[in-house]
Amino acid sequence: MIRNIISALNEKGIDYTLSAPMGSYTSFRTGGNAAILISPKNTDEIAFCTSLFAENDFPYMVIGLGSNLLFSDKGYNGAVIRLAENFSAITISGDTLTAQAGARLSAVCQTGFKNGLFGMEFAGGIPGSVGGALMMNAGAYGGEIKDVLISTEVLMPDGNVETLSNEECAFGYRKSVFKNSGMTILSATFRLKKAETESELEEAKQHLMELNNRRKTSQPLEFPSAGSTFKRPTGYYAAALIDECGLKGFRVGGACVSMKHAGFVVNDLHASARDIYLLMQCVQSMVMEKKGVALEPEVILIGDFNA
Repeated sequence: MIRNIISALNEKGIDYTLSAPMGSYTSFRTGGNAAILISPKNTDEIAFCTSLFAENDFPYMVIGLGSNLLFSDKGYNGAVIRLAENFSAITISGDTLTAQAGARLSAVCQTGFKNGLFGMEFAGGIPGSVGGALMMNAGAYGGEIKDVLISTEVLMPDGNVETLSNEECAFGYRKSVFKNSGMTILSATFRLKKAETESELEEAKQHLMELNNRRKTSQPLEFPSAGSTFKRPTGYYAAALIDECGLKGFRVGGACVSMKHAGFVVNDLHASARDIYLLMQCVQSMVMEKKGVALEPEVILIGDFNA
């Protein structure tokens, strides 16, 4: 089967890597290999690949910059379609900005500034892509993607390209209609604000700088991680619960609960994916035991984490 897939990819001239180490493509910097990593350059290539894999009953998934993913040490016996540098164009029209799914949120924010637009400062320091941000309705510092999105272009499971409105995305806290839907996010169009004066734009830039400085002082950005490891439980803050359980610095192998921010599990000593997985399980168990609160992972786990 895989020979037929490789032959078809070669015939179409689509870039791919065999036995791709997913630690090189995810922010945790650990994890096993994917059977094939695809780097499509346009929508036609994405559509061809999704159709090819479906026809051959070959497992596949679509990722962006991998800032919220953990692949198991055993890897992923399927294809990973990566929408990143090759699929990251950004265009401006009036006060709207359209970005392909692989565009970095930081680039979206900066491109807006260069064109006199602001309003995405809350997302300017989130280390992810547009596609990933829509998938989980990413947010920080009081803002969420749903607050600025007008519409998104998606590749449907049947191969058609459709445009979904903000409402049709069914956004909620760290969720959307896209999860497990078979839809592939291609691009997103955002409504920003046009700066009326240079000082208004400078104020927005200063606000982003202040938010990024807060991140640097309060978050362990010096170590590989996936950002906030757990979702915020209703009525609580995950980091506070973890801290109150005395888990800062708690370690499993090369993975550790950050001393700087208890909401972050970091890979500070060449952790395996299983180290991180087991540490997450320990934290969940201890918080449930001591606080009676169930923590739900924000990190998406991919593969088999059993020994």
